[in-house]
Amino acid sequence: MLIAGGGIGGMSLALTLHQIGVPCIVFEAVADLQPLGVGINLQPNAVRELYDLGIDQRALDTIGIQAREWALVGRNGSDIYSEPRGVLAGYRWPQYSVHRGELQMLLYRTALERLGRAFVRLGSRVTGYRNHESGVTAFVETRDGVRSEVEGQVLIAADGLHSATRAQMHPHQPPIQWGGAILWRGTTPGVPIRTGASFVGVGSLRHRVVLYPISPPDPSTGLATINWIAEITVDNSQGWTQGDWNRRVNVDDFIHHFEGWNYGWLDVPAMLRGAKEVFEYPMIDRDPVPTWVDGNVALLGDAAHVMYPVGSNGASQAIVDARVLGAAMLKHGVTGEALRAYDEKLCADISALVLRNRGAGPFGILGMVDERCGGVFEDIDQVIPPAERESFMARYKAAAGFAVEALNAAEPTIAPDARVAGL
Repeated sequence: MLIAGGGIGGMSLALTLHQIGVPCIVFEAVADLQPLGVGINLQPNAVRELYDLGIDQRALDTIGIQAREWALVGRNGSDIYSEPRGVLAGYRWPQYSVHRGELQMLLYRTALERLGRAFVRLGSRVTGYRNHESGVTAFVETRDGVRSEVEGQVLIAADGLHSATRAQMHPHQPPIQWGGAILWRGTTPGVPIRTGASFVGVGSLRHRVVLYPISPPDPSTGLATINWIAEITVDNSQGWTQGDWNRRVNVDDFIHHFEGWNYGWLDVPAMLRGAKEVFEYPMIDRDPVPTWVDGNVALLGDAAHVMYPVGSNGASQAIVDARVLGAAMLKHGVTGEALRAYDEKLCADISALVLRNRGAGPFGILGMVDERCGGVFEDIDQVIPPAERESFMARYKAAAGFAVEALNAAEPTIAPDARVAGL
């Protein structure tokens, strides 16, 4: 079996295939994997799958911390909504705030230990494919320009936003969609606020800061690594004009948007200035496609469903994708039929989640506050009653696949010791 891409989705799939007895080769375009990126959250549905892969609390505690709270705070510094997260919310599994690059490297190291070094070919990119009756041919190009063709039973493209496989599968797909939101991201040493492990969004729907710790406090200083995202929404009618999709910028380029955001318990300008480096991104996604499958080829992770980072769903869903695909192979073998079963189970629902996140996802509560009181309030219960806030979040969790009762009651996606027959 062939996998294009060695990110979180690709490595989760490689580990899943090893668990169920399916040999694989991963082609990763990067010649030397490094722990790049900043903070992300893993929802309990994804953590459950990692635990079932043998990546347990002890391992995850080395790259992040268990989240305890999710909270929204108005521009006036007053609470709009908060709820416990992970085990404190009744889940059987925690939610984790982790460094994205460290998670990828943890998965990679684990895969090397279990599969051996021959399973991954670094510096090799899948540029296209050809279906045939007995399987698929992947076109591979190295960083030195050497081209080859590799045969496999199926090809899974986990090669991200700019997936060459998706471009071939859907040659008339619309361009990358940018809704006008600009993100600046960084990490800063700081004292964790509220519970000490809180995910906090401050501001309004179109002008906010999100922050959460991704490490425990240092025993000697009391400072943790605080991951933060500063965001504004602007007119997108001219398209993205900054050139690079990911560029290092100076904090002075954007801090004026957040001057005066000092609440005593949180000094936003000081936090932004405390970062060693800051990166600017447009908030982007792609319009959903009607299917993730073409014959013996399937899309997974961002290649299938890149989405706005507003609900902590991107990496979590890539992990879940890998597990659902593994379960389909247990039932149907390493076949196109398994790919179609995976597609039928996930494509429509996750495509709807992409559009839901484009509509602000769980941050939609901030939009409700903006509409009803212009963001100015003394008693949030008079603006949005508690029952309405709870109902809004319950609907989102159900759509994203981590409603607590349903997740806790669900059977394992892949039973222990399950193996694909005939391999």
